[in-house]
Amino acid sequence: MEKTYVTKQTDVQREWYLVDATGQTLGRLATRVAHILRGKHKPTYSPSADAGDFVVVVNADKIHVTGRKMEQKLYYRFTGYPGGLRSTPLRDLLHKHPERVIEHAVRGMLPKNRLGRRMFKKLKVYAGSDHPHTAQQPKPLELK
Repeated sequence: MEKTYVTKQTDVQREWYLVDATGQTLGRLATRVAHILRGKHKPTYSPSADAGDFVVVVNADKIHVTGRKMEQKLYYRFTGYPGGLRSTPLRDLLHKHPERVIEHAVRGMLPKNRLGRRMFKKLKVYAGSDHPHTAQQPKPLELK
């Protein structure tokens, strides 16, 4: 009789990965990062457990988007006041806060619950090539 394996938090081995976003397409980069954060690359993957790894993304300001998304893609936020819906084009957000573009794309690909919020905390995004996680010795992750 075979038993079903259930992933326990004590058995999870977490690793650190370093992703260079230079020249990467935004959506393709986000799907690969979300895949690692969820732990789907491991044989011990369980949808109800956080078995994912840490991901450090550098050079977020050098991502690439296809088509006319720089002018047409809009990010919305609400101030909380009547008539307070504000929109920001991708070009402006990439100029002011390039980290938020990748964070927004990856967050949309994670579960919308407590588990997804825990997974999202393992994502570290930086605009330049410097990051404070060298002590964790992140492995470079090659994106196809």
